[in-house]
Amino acid sequence: MTSTAVDPSGTPIPTSSVLIAASKHIAVRCRAENMAFIKCKRKDQNPEKCLDKGREVTHCVLSLLKSLHQTCPKEMDAYAGCLYYHTNEFEFCRKEQEAFEKVCPISE
Repeated sequence: MTSTAVDPSGTPIPTSSVLIAASKHIAVRCRAENMAFIKCKRKDQNPEKCLDKGREVTHCVLSLLKSLHQTCPKEMDAYAGCLYYHTNEFEFCRKEQEAFEKVCPISE
């Protein structure tokens, strides 16, 4: 894993470890976008019909990752790095998770 959750231009790098580290934040902050996408998919199985909703989810997640990295880069990187090192196994990274969620609390 790279030492940071963003590339040199400031664009978030959504690796599996970064996404898992931010998953609770994503669930809360991108809930409306995710629900709209799910409703669209249930309504119409044609993938092309929900591309706009999918882009909205992606935009929400990337914006959130960028915001988290600006607010608590050290803690986010430590948590994502621990998850990466331990193959995304939460139980080995509780200390890093606690530090991350303390500095960047989950909120709407």
